[in-house]
Amino acid sequence: MLDFERSEWALGRRRVAGIDEAGRGPLAGPVFAAAVIFEPVFAEREGAGLLRGLTDSKKLSPGARDRFFALLTARPEIVFAIAEASREEIDRLNIWGATRLAMRRAAEALRPAAEAFLVDGPRAPDLPAPATPIIGGDGRSLSIAAASVLAKVARDRRMTDVDRQWPGYGFARHKGYGTRTHLEALARLGPCPEHRRSFAPVAAAVGGGERGLIL
Repeated sequence: MLDFERSEWALGRRRVAGIDEAGRGPLAGPVFAAAVIFEPVFAEREGAGLLRGLTDSKKLSPGARDRFFALLTARPEIVFAIAEASREEIDRLNIWGATRLAMRRAAEALRPAAEAFLVDGPRAPDLPAPATPIIGGDGRSLSIAAASVLAKVARDRRMTDVDRQWPGYGFARHKGYGTRTHLEALARLGPCPEHRRSFAPVAAAVGGGERGLIL
């Protein structure tokens, strides 16, 4: 899980950030991105034990994600940033454009700045340092796996807040994904302000009215 990081470290780039996103597929809510830099000695030694089992957030239980989130955000040897692009930005830019925006915001928020980036997926957005896209990177790079956990947990917590603001849709359970329960609620209640108007199921439901909106 450190092969890609080691390749960058060997080039003299010590601050290598992994970047991943969460929330491209849902029908509602923002898309989140996170960037994570491991201090090399920590990653190779102490981190090897503390971070054992860290991988793609989708393969971890909610409890495991929460434990890793607490660890990753508490250690001084780990630099991280979490950012988002709003529902409005998703509808204006499209989901890929908004995802790139969230990734760039996370990358630019790192202090100190990264010298190189490892990005999950087949392509990388425009970032402030050289970037390497890695297909399946959240299961192949420790720093990308860490970013996937931070982005996933941060977004899930946001959607729990959205559920309290807009009850009835079940956001706390499905986090905005197009489950049967969510689609039924969408048909019954109409979209709320957090629904992505550019996504087909939401656009189809707009004819039934928009909950909580002043048009």
